[in-house]
Amino acid sequence: MVTPAVKRDAVAHLEGLFAVSQRRACTVLGIDRTMVRYRSLRSDDAGIRERMRSLAGERRRFGYRRLHWLLGREGLAMNHKKFRRLYREERLQVRRRGGRKRALGTRAPMAIPQGRNQRWSLDFVSDAFACGRRFRIFAVVDDFTRECVRLIADTSISGLRVARELDAAIAERARPAMCVSDNGTELTSMAILRWSKEREVEWHYIAPGKPQQNGFIESFNARLRDECLNETIFSSLAQARSVLAAWRNDYNYRRPHSSLGNMTPAEMAARSAGQPGRGYTPNPVAITPNNGHQRNAGLYL
Repeated sequence: MVTPAVKRDAVAHLEGLFAVSQRRACTVLGIDRTMVRYRSLRSDDAGIRERMRSLAGERRRFGYRRLHWLLGREGLAMNHKKFRRLYREERLQVRRRGGRKRALGTRAPMAIPQGRNQRWSLDFVSDAFACGRRFRIFAVVDDFTRECVRLIADTSISGLRVARELDAAIAERARPAMCVSDNGTELTSMAILRWSKEREVEWHYIAPGKPQQNGFIESFNARLRDECLNETIFSSLAQARSVLAAWRNDYNYRRPHSSLGNMTPAEMAARSAGQPGRGYTPNPVAITPNNGHQRNAGLYL
């Protein structure tokens, strides 16, 4: 126990566990009561933090020194060391970059989606045909309803192709307020930078090496691989597209989702829109024979 906050927690733990007084708990732990009873008079600086985030969003490549100087011109009187502490707590550090120009997305934290089409998550999944040739799957998921918005298979998917598929999804549904992705080359290309600006869609990139920040699409990818990709031997691109289309239909309209209270994503979407649940197309994903082997040539082999 080093910091005052940890010591206060330890005293509170003893008080609740053994029903002893604060004086007794402090004596046992060897902690000064004045430190435990002290309450900070420091303000939370909420207004300054809000203005700092706003200015950092406008001046994306400014560090804390320039932001401190700009806020000083607005009348802020604050020591630069305190300003840097607030700057770091708000996680506004500017990452050094080099090389060609790429789409950078936003520096602001993501808001929790409260409705359909507020936030889409995007990612790529890789698999192989029986001959060993690799192909890729582009997946888009609505973070609120968990609907699979897009599931596209091809041997090569560029940034331009991603933009076209997003346009097709918008034509079917609506324009999302935000898209979330990792820092892959297709998703940081000039085509995506131009698309997000023209469509006025905010784009958020997760931190490098932090897939947990894009947990919705990572969870979907795990279900896709476990329930479809690992269960299927793909022989051609046309057959892969057919299998993925059938699995997407089943995922959206038939498969219960535990995080939605065992509703399907389509039922969740209908509930969020205040409409009765839509039906589904009764196309089976696969036929599982009794011996556990795959025999449906139309879907698998």
